[in-house]
Amino acid sequence: MIDLGLSKLAIIGVVALVVIGPEKLPKVARMAGTLYGRAQRYLHEVKSEVSREIELEELRNLQKNVQEQADSIKADVENSIAKNMSDVEDSFRIDDASSSSSSDAGHVPDFHAVSTEDQSRKAKEFRRKRLVRTSAVPQWYKQRNGGRMHVVSGAARVARFRPRNGKTPASFY
Repeated sequence: MIDLGLSKLAIIGVVALVVIGPEKLPKVARMAGTLYGRAQRYLHEVKSEVSREIELEELRNLQKNVQEQADSIKADVENSIAKNMSDVEDSFRIDDASSSSSSDAGHVPDFHAVSTEDQSRKAKEFRRKRLVRTSAVPQWYKQRNGGRMHVVSGAARVARFRPRNGKTPASFY
């Protein structure tokens, strides 16, 4: 950038005063200031746009890398699932072969034999139990229906409803 010191600015000011004249100098100085400000804003916008584009390109590269890694992990998981399923099927075939050779022909358990109605009933029951376990009765409902607002111990309840004699002074506690 141009190195302008105080002495150089003073020389430029004196030359501008002589060339332009004292009447037009304030207008020209104002115009030069506005043009300089516009140029600075334009340069700032260009710099920010370039940095945004660079960051966007880096994010695209990062997304591409992450997608490739996710695809490879997905393929590995699918391969391991297929291998495990084939192992399970092989073990069932071995069990079938051994059970068909024996006199008490047992059957291979069917994991998909559970009916959808049974599953939906169990899920509904589970949700109902969880709701009962985790939900609390709202304060406005307790107030409206006369429910207890605060937990009071048994000793405190007895002390509260015990008849008091006029002789004993009331305790602070």
